[in-house]
Amino acid sequence: MKRFYDHADIMPAGPGYGVALDGKPIRTPAKRDLIVPTATLAKAIAEEWNAGKGDIRAEELPLTQIANTAIDRVSPQRSLIVRQIADYAGTDLVCYRAARPPELTARQSATWQPLVDWAVLRYDAPLEITAGVIPIAQPPASLHAFAAAVAEYDDFALAALHLATAACGSLVIALALVEGRLDADQAFAASQLDETFQIEAWGEDLEQAQRRQALAGDITAAANFLSLMRD
Repeated sequence: MKRFYDHADIMPAGPGYGVALDGKPIRTPAKRDLIVPTATLAKAIAEEWNAGKGDIRAEELPLTQIANTAIDRVSPQRSLIVRQIADYAGTDLVCYRAARPPELTARQSATWQPLVDWAVLRYDAPLEITAGVIPIAQPPASLHAFAAAVAEYDDFALAALHLATAACGSLVIALALVEGRLDADQAFAASQLDETFQIEAWGEDLEQAQRRQALAGDITAAANFLSLMRD
């Protein structure tokens, strides 16, 4: 859409802060008030709208999109979103290792095993590890522990966690990002370990590069959103 306003700014709104365009409050696609928990996050959302020149594109408003998701999707169907996120633990990327070549298996072990060990200590949720892609069953108690951990997050954090989990293909990596165990670059590197290994050997085409850039952007947006919620 074309820019139709001069300036975006924040304003107190209910239990949090809203963003207004020329004094008119922003509403979500579902016509709900866009209200976020912290002034820092609201200011960052306003900055996204102020930075836009000419046409305003959705990809230029990542924080706004996460806030919209929290309000329009997570809040009205919270139990479904929790289940969608928690289900990743059943087939988590970090549990499926290569049998060869040894260089890849060593890299997977060095990067992923510390995250698996961290999850055991953090959530009391041990995971089974296998070589290959044939699905294996994870301990029900561990799956329950992960689901309980996910359910503890509020709607806004859940929206960011949902985005990060889908982008990483791993609940363990996404939780490590949310908990500060990994930063955005480390989370992307861990989630793209196999693909990066193949690119080092065979190179990268344009479509692949664009897809990886989009995934990195989603992970970074989720990390930024969570950081701004804490300030």
